[in-house]
Amino acid sequence: MKRPVFTGSATALVTPFTDRGVDYDRLAAAIERQAEGGTAAIVVCGTTGEASTLSEAERASIIEFSSVCTRSRMKVIAGIGGNDTLAAANAARRAERLGADALLLTTPYYNKASSAGIVRHFTYVAEHSELPLIVYNIPGRTGVSCTPEHYARLAEIPRINGVKEASGDISLVSRTRHLCGDALNIWSGNDDQTLPMLALGAKGVISVASNIVPQVLTTLCAAALGGDFFTARAIHEAYTGLFEALFYEVNPIPVKTAMQMLGWDSGRLRLPLCPMSEDNAAKLRHCLEILKLL
Repeated sequence: MKRPVFTGSATALVTPFTDRGVDYDRLAAAIERQAEGGTAAIVVCGTTGEASTLSEAERASIIEFSSVCTRSRMKVIAGIGGNDTLAAANAARRAERLGADALLLTTPYYNKASSAGIVRHFTYVAEHSELPLIVYNIPGRTGVSCTPEHYARLAEIPRINGVKEASGDISLVSRTRHLCGDALNIWSGNDDQTLPMLALGAKGVISVASNIVPQVLTTLCAAALGGDFFTARAIHEAYTGLFEALFYEVNPIPVKTAMQMLGWDSGRLRLPLCPMSEDNAAKLRHCLEILKLL
């Protein structure tokens, strides 16, 4: 059995930008909102944090700043890329030096690695850092998907702690639980699938929605993990519209737009991401109004 990096709700944190770089005052404010909302961990330099547009220096600075800013109130999970295995291993060692508690690593996009290559990619990085590693399976972005058989092999690696599963394939999750049991922790990577995955034994969620409603995701996970699926289902049903609205356009465009609507300056988007269309922004605002967040 592997002790999970966290249980409950983690937030895939946005990165606030100005035209000069990262806005650390607003990043600190976002971290405080998460601490107040009971969030168990934050993921920095991930997809929601627009990692692909961060410089190496910005990544390092964000990880170090977040590690200091949390003051051990939450785990800090550092996104480390990437489709270059050696670069990811270097990033893992750097994140460890900068104070991260764990690592998040995507399947190697674009290269289209074989099954053996995928397993060797994660194994190599895990063996070059002392930190626990979370595999990130998001085939919609990477074009490559892990299988339950991959997970069964990766579960044998001591420092591979678990997987953020964002394939959308509940059957894959069920099969993985069957093959791996507690040798591999699972977290939902999709807000709208948190509840069914918790029912299958997931330890929680790495959430986009918790950027704006951290307490909601904290409560949902606590209820389900405590066996109160009646409460968890009621929360899930109430916020299903929001979970959908935050993906009207590619993440993190909607969540940054929602934060601006709520009066939390989340900063500009970096190209090639651009502002949300007026029609989708209007629908998003309506969703926030229905939930009485506005």
